[in-house]
Amino acid sequence: MEALVLYVLLPLTSIVGLAFIIERGLALRWRKVVPPEVEAAIESCQSRADVAMLERVCRQKPSPLSRLLLTAMEHLDRPQGETADALQTRARHEIVRLERGLVVLEIIVGIAPLLGLVGTIVGMMDAFAEVGTSGQIDPARLAHGIALILRATLAGLLIAIPALIAWSYYTKKVEMLAVEMETLCDEFLRRQYRTAEVNDR
Repeated sequence: MEALVLYVLLPLTSIVGLAFIIERGLALRWRKVVPPEVEAAIESCQSRADVAMLERVCRQKPSPLSRLLLTAMEHLDRPQGETADALQTRARHEIVRLERGLVVLEIIVGIAPLLGLVGTIVGMMDAFAEVGTSGQIDPARLAHGIALILRATLAGLLIAIPALIAWSYYTKKVEMLAVEMETLCDEFLRRQYRTAEVNDR
């Protein structure tokens, strides 16, 4: 059991954690979620006449922000409240996509130390069972065995710590990206509906 934990389960947990750390690192790059080209196009979109230009840029640079803006543009002919609701619904979907994989890191943070502890306990039980069977205690051998057993706990902690750091960092980054996208979309909507109100007068 100790060998299973130390040489199979913990390495597998480590590989899965590393894969998700790399994958989320690539997926949550700022330029990938909030492309500068789309951000610049929002600044340039001052009226309904400029919406076609913004739509073209959003389709050329697919991203979470682009998809939010395309949703907003599809609803510009409706009341502002209805457009905001549609945008909020789409935003929830995009946030879920950005958070995909973070739950795996959170699970690894919890189970890696526990797997290490299981390996340690099983190893200690085996070591002391052997002492009980033989009836003799060799302090040097017992100390060496305990040192080997504690490797499972150490391995679990060494896997959990980077996973915890990555999970905390990516969770905070998703929050920052969400705030940035919300700010840009609100700016776009306010400008478009303000322009529409001026034209209606």
